[in-house]
Formats: sequence, structure tokens, C-alpha cells
Amino acid sequence: MTNAQQGPAARQAAMAEQVLADGTATAADLAERFGVSLMTIHRDLDELERQGIVRKFRGGVTAQPSGVFESNVQYRLKTMRAEKAAVAARAVQSIEPGMAIMLDDSTSTLEIARILRHGDLTPLTVVTNFLEAITLLADQRGIHLMALGGDYDPLHSSFLGVSCVEAVQSLRVDVCFASTSAVHGGYAYHQEQHIVSVKRAMLDAAARNVLLIDHTKLDRTALHRVVPLSRFDLVLVDDGAPDQALRELDEHKVRYEVCATKGGGHDPAGAV
Repeated sequence: MTNAQQGPAARQAAMAEQVLADGTATAADLAERFGVSLMTIHRDLDELERQGIVRKFRGGVTAQPSGVFESNVQYRLKTMRAEKAAVAARAVQSIEPGMAIMLDDSTSTLEIARILRHGDLTPLTVVTNFLEAITLLADQRGIHLMALGGDYDPLHSSFLGVSCVEAVQSLRVDVCFASTSAVHGGYAYHQEQHIVSVKRAMLDAAARNVLLIDHTKLDRTALHRVVPLSRFDLVLVDDGAPDQALRELDEHKVRYEVCATKGGGHDPAGAV
């Protein structure tokens, strides 16, 4: 079956896969690739935007984040992997066997879960609302996994909402590892209010908080303030961070560490 003969749902799924892989695309390129009219492409893109998978701009579409749009988890899983691995490797140095830790639903803290699969820090209790992390750690010996319930959000692959917040509030952990979409002026920001409420509850439930960010988050803002950076005992960022952004952290008396990235090279855009 050719692209032009596909039904709308199949074509939209293929289109979403391409945009998530490439990060951005023009409507004209998509029309040529899928063999349909520009009018049809724009209807498809309207539907993908309605679903929250992409956002439209004049002449095209993108999966990259903005101040009001958080990228789909499938896009975030592909971006800034080396940078996220670098900050995660430093983060696990603060984990000791016997601890209870909390991981938010960010792909940055997912790199911590990948390291924990090696089993070098057990016994360990891990609390998370991120389905990707739950899947990674579900069969890991020595890890007591506590999955936070709530309303499942497929765009974030996580459990959110009031019931998730209430579950978090009933716990107390040693360390919470979290990430966010943007950091500016001494504050952490995120695009979506229902994500913010869960992150705040997680930070309140921990004796110590660590923020993991890649350098693309610095000097950016999003719609909602999460918390001041003073709420974090440590901020970890990769070595792609520009000097000006680091000076801003210094000005706000933020305790941070710059983590060396292996392999070099940076992906085009970061996401939580």
C-alpha cells in the first residue's frame, strides 16, 4: 500500500514517527513524502497537534519544546542522551545501598534507572511515576520498586493527577532526583501545570533534592514556575553549558556541578 492509499490514522501515525525522529518538518515535504495534498497534510497535522504530539508553526510542524509545549516522551527519549547519561552518572554517586529514592517522569532521571539495573547499589527502594523507569526496574533483584498510581498520560508515559500527588504525599524518601524543562533567573520552569504539581509534591517528600538538566534547559523559560533553584541541594548540568548561564547560577548562589560528557557532540534540542 502506498502512503497515498493509507487511511488517515495510519498516515498520521507514520507522520508522527517521522517528525519525532527528525524533530521538525515542513508541510510541503510531508505532502510530497506521503503523496497527499497540502490540505490533507494540514488536517493531519491539526489532529496530531490536538493529540499533543507535535506543534504547528507557519509552514511546518515540530516536536521540539516551547514555552507552552512539552515534547512527546518518544522525542525526549532520543535527544541529548550523552548529556543525560553524564549527569546521571554523577547523580548515582550520591546513592547508597539501603536508601529510598524517588525518580520523576523525566528522561534525564531515566538514565539513573539504567545505571541502577547493574545492581551495584542494592538493596534500594525506588519510587517513581514513570512507566519507562518502572519497566526498566520491574525485574531487578535487590530493588524494592514502588510504582506511583494516578491517571496515565501517554504523552509523558507517566501517572499523574490528584491520586498521584496524594500517593507521593504519604511517603518520605532520602533523595528525589528530578528534571525540568527550563531554568532561568533562579527558578525551574515547566510547561504543564499537572506535571508541576507532581514535581512539587516529590520535592516536598524528600530529605534531599537533586536537579538533573542538560545545557539546553539553561536560560530558558516555560509557562509555569516549578520552584526556586534554592529548593535543590545540588544542580547537575553537562559540560555543554555556556559560561554566561553558569555565571547566572553563581549569581543566584546555586550549588551546581558540571559533568563531563563522553563522546562529545550535542543533539539539536533538549527535553526533560
